[in-house]
This record gives sequence, C-alpha cells and structure tokens, in this order.
Amino acid sequence: MAQSINITELNLPQLEMLKNQLDQTAEDAKDFFKRKIDFLTKQMEKIQPALQEKHAMKQAVMEMMSQKIQQLTALGAAQATAKA
Repeated sequence: MAQSINITELNLPQLEMLKNQLDQTAEDAKDFFKRKIDFLTKQMEKIQPALQEKHAMKQAVMEMMSQKIQQLTALGAAQATAKA
C-alpha cells in the first residue's frame, strides 16, 4: 500500500528521487500498455477470419429466411383468394 508523503517536507535529493520513481513508473506503464496493445492486436487478427465467416453465414441464413417468409406469405395470400 502506498504511503502518503507531504512533498513540502522533502529536500531536493528526496524530490529528485521521487521524480525518478514517478518517471520510471510512467515508463513501466507505457511499456505494459504497448505490450497489451500488441497482444490484443494479434488476438484480433487471429479471430478476424472466423468472424468474417460467421458474418457471411449469418447473411446467408437471413437471406434464406427472408425468401421462406416471402414464399409463405405468397402461399397464404393465394389460399385466401382461393377460398373467397
């Protein structure tokens, strides 16, 4: 757990040491997030082909369902006119 420090009570060498620690922490954070971005980019590249295939299959299913609905609607309309 981090301890609180009153920076007004620190002398110049202590302030410089604190600044160096903060700079190092910032560099560590930048390195971590660069590695995280690289990892996520690679994972996205891996799953992109599967997602594209699933999207194409979804489009085909939607088109087929639309055709079936149109056929059933036309059949129902034809039966309704035949009874009348």
